[in-house]
Amino acid sequence: MNKQFIRIAAILGAITVITGAFGAHTLRKILSPDILNTYETAVRYQFFHVLALLITGILFKEFNNNSLRWAGYLFIAGIILFSGSLYLITYLQTTEIVGYKGIGILTPIGGLLFIVAWLLLAIGIRSKQI
Repeated sequence: MNKQFIRIAAILGAITVITGAFGAHTLRKILSPDILNTYETAVRYQFFHVLALLITGILFKEFNNNSLRWAGYLFIAGIILFSGSLYLITYLQTTEIVGYKGIGILTPIGGLLFIVAWLLLAIGIRSKQI
């Protein structure tokens, strides 16, 4: 078990619930459907990958190896880059601040980190470390 990953997953999980509730109860009233869709995508992907991070932390009890360790780090980085960039884009679009287009490059980088993390998770559970 990797307590650090489990602790981070718990904190990010709480943040996910807060941001989801904020979107459902407050932002839904003030955002356009397109901008709200971007925000909801950020929340959804954050939730899925918080669960993946939690599972990764639990799997450490049986499979303690570098592949799982890197999977956990990449899930965290992916959440920050993918969901974080979408939250920032939502904010900048809502406030009509110009020049936010460059931030959009962070989203696919975060998505790529998610893909690599999932692959490392698959590799990491292939065999136990002795």
